[in-house]
Amino acid sequence: MVPLHGLAFQKPIVKDLRCEHLVKPLGVDTPKPRLSWLLKDDRKGAVQTAYRIVMGTDSLAVVNRKGNVWVSGKVDADRNLITYKGEPLTPFTKYFWVVDIWDHEHREVKSLHISSFETGMQETTNWKGAWITDNHDIHLKPAAYFRKEFESVKKIKTARAYIAAAGFYELTINGENVGNHRLDPNFTRYDRRTLYVTHDITSLLKNGENAIGVILGNGWYNHQSTAVWFFDQAPWRARPKFCMDVKVTYEDGSVETISTDKTWKTSTGAIIFNSIYTAEHYDARLEQKGWNNINFVDTAWKNVSYTPAPTQNIVSQQMHPIRDVKSIHPVSIRKFSNFHYVYNIGQNIAGVSEFKVRGEAGTTILLIHSERLTKEGTADLSNLDYHYRPTDDRDPFQTDIFILSGNGYETFRPKFNYKGFQYIEILSDKPIELKKESLTAYFMHSDVPVIGKIETSNETLNKIWTATNNSYLSNLFGYPTDCPQREKNGWTGDGHIAIETGLYNFDAITIYEKWIADHQDEQQANGVLPAIIPTGVWGYDWANGVDWTSSIAIIPWNIYLFYGDVHLLEKAYDNIKRYVDYIDANSPTGLTDWGLGDWIQIKSVANKELTSSIYFYVDTQILARAAELLGKEKDAVKYLSLSSKIKDAINLKYLNGETGIYAAGLQTELSVPLYWGIVPNELKSLVAKKLAERVDADGGLDVGLLGSKTILNALSENGYADLAYKLASNEEYPSWGWWMKNGATTLYENWKIEGNTDISLNHIMFGEISAWFYKGLGGIKPDTEQPGFKNVLLEPHFVDSLDRFSASYNGPYGTILSSWKKEGKKTTYEVTIPANSTARLILPSNIDVYEGGKPFGIVDKVHGGNSTVKKNIKLLAGTYNFELRYP
Repeated sequence: MVPLHGLAFQKPIVKDLRCEHLVKPLGVDTPKPRLSWLLKDDRKGAVQTAYRIVMGTDSLAVVNRKGNVWVSGKVDADRNLITYKGEPLTPFTKYFWVVDIWDHEHREVKSLHISSFETGMQETTNWKGAWITDNHDIHLKPAAYFRKEFESVKKIKTARAYIAAAGFYELTINGENVGNHRLDPNFTRYDRRTLYVTHDITSLLKNGENAIGVILGNGWYNHQSTAVWFFDQAPWRARPKFCMDVKVTYEDGSVETISTDKTWKTSTGAIIFNSIYTAEHYDARLEQKGWNNINFVDTAWKNVSYTPAPTQNIVSQQMHPIRDVKSIHPVSIRKFSNFHYVYNIGQNIAGVSEFKVRGEAGTTILLIHSERLTKEGTADLSNLDYHYRPTDDRDPFQTDIFILSGNGYETFRPKFNYKGFQYIEILSDKPIELKKESLTAYFMHSDVPVIGKIETSNETLNKIWTATNNSYLSNLFGYPTDCPQREKNGWTGDGHIAIETGLYNFDAITIYEKWIADHQDEQQANGVLPAIIPTGVWGYDWANGVDWTSSIAIIPWNIYLFYGDVHLLEKAYDNIKRYVDYIDANSPTGLTDWGLGDWIQIKSVANKELTSSIYFYVDTQILARAAELLGKEKDAVKYLSLSSKIKDAINLKYLNGETGIYAAGLQTELSVPLYWGIVPNELKSLVAKKLAERVDADGGLDVGLLGSKTILNALSENGYADLAYKLASNEEYPSWGWWMKNGATTLYENWKIEGNTDISLNHIMFGEISAWFYKGLGGIKPDTEQPGFKNVLLEPHFVDSLDRFSASYNGPYGTILSSWKKEGKKTTYEVTIPANSTARLILPSNIDVYEGGKPFGIVDKVHGGNSTVKKNIKLLAGTYNFELRYP
């Protein structure tokens, strides 16, 4: 997928070449990597009719279309995502590749640029380095520092650093930070899979003497803070450790590898405590200047110790990394005294603050990060520390501690932590002078490219969309989390509820592929998954019911729908099957009440057996479809039959066919069956009518988490888009707009804005609304039969109370635009369908479609979701400017 750019091109071009969904990645270990590209062609009906890939290790030869690794030949196909089929790839090798295509006029379109990827270790046996540590136990607070000097006696051509760590690391070469990643490597279940990262360090090395420096942070590996999630009791817990190979290739072709071994030295330094959960403490008086550069006297440093690897499964980290994505300056500073200040950065974020100050040596400064303020204007953590169980007062929650050296202006920012906050309270035990410029905040998250955009004439909707994206990103740190402050946990329910919001707005496939691998690491032999992933010991016996851990099926299925890439679905197939088989074995009737239910309700509590059984049906349906896609015919028949059994059992027990009511007729109890396809076709209009009546009777929303996923969709898909819009744009409690009206810049955990528990102010759990903007108003949906938006389903809703709406989405084939505007009785509708794809536009039957003043195209009649007749218009690639006329 491509980031939004807005550029226009006159001639067809081939662009955005990617390997494993990344641009020119390093450290690719996949034996048969996926390759993809885009055809940019503005002509109506533009289609790729054939492609040819040339790959080799000589870039000039590849430019001349000669490859010593793979030449596919001309392949008659419109696919733009293929799997490598050439010679076996070798480790530590840079491969160049180019793709040319033939357009719909069968003319060749040559790519103007070549791309590349570079393989990594490929096999664990290719590591030369040893795993090393400083040999302290898990209770030592100061972070471990490591150093090594070496000499390069020849002219350097290229250099790579391959580093695996249990915990976090910061790597420097000759005192300079390597790359701009944060919190590497990403969190996994360390005893089953540990990640390594590849860095290009060519520009940092010098001919002659060089110095390598590494600092290790505890991360999730040596969790020293205590909370209800018991990460301090994780089975993998140990003192942080790492393994590294620095591979230097010289101009003469020779290769030298500098590896971790007993010649490395170790010490402690200024980081006297670090916790991913709470904060970081830094004593600048303990800094060892120049420790990571040459000519540093390290005679007081000790030799490192060898240590076992956390696992033999060391895997390349192939994903968009965590970065400082945005720097934010405070909007205000309040001075209480020379010992006490409070900053407001103006929005709620996940990240860190960087602090610059001058003061007397030994001055201790507390930086308390919070989402709220007390009535007195100080940091209020009462909504965040509910689950924290400290053993003493030396590890305050979300509170960095900075002790000054007294050497002029000093700067501090934590290396191995992030927080959720809008306010920073500064407390000092000695007087200090601060200004607004003394502090900068950094919004950190997995740096996934932006690919979606919503613009409307309703400012509340615009704020909701922005706030939802802020919450989604605040909760994306190599895996989707629930909140960035008090937990940072990969709650499975939150993750799958927000999957479409993530995929419409961001190119996040690499994050989800990693997270499903985490699922595979955590799944028990009987198929059971924990409620939070990754986990140490918590979540296998509470909160992990069908409604939550359906993430194992729903996420791979949505990746398939949005990207047209079956890889993840195929990889997770056996895991989905074991999971469904476990539920089936324990639910012989087809019904199950295993789950949390409609979490964080407003008033009414939906029937848990109904909602859990529906998720059982959803998972089984996905399994049956996956089996069919993968050619597993017996499984396809078996699980299609099981899904029918579950559906029939649900309807037999919970549906009143005469009234159209499920269970007690609550909003969740009606919208969940509608959205997930449980309602018999002949009763959809009746059930939808009852849902609309229930919403009117309730005076607005009355749903929890599960209902928040379905309520807007169920209404807009079944003839009640105006009512769905009314709920989405409402500014009174309970609603998303109520949060915006009260100053929210992110989504909350609770519909209420008061209270001290379940009141995180940066949660993604109610974030489906952003996806609904694309689906319910813009009408942009993937087609199950032609996934990856090869064929786009377009069913916009021109709701009465909205004058202007635009949704753009940069999918696997390019930009899709669905934009409409009302001017009096006239509605103009602009549509863009990217090259190499098509669309099916579905409109109400009473709308006549004109382009250039003339009736448009051939129109077929189809039945809509509530049995009404609608128009079905086939669109080829291109941009259309329609005028919609009503009778």
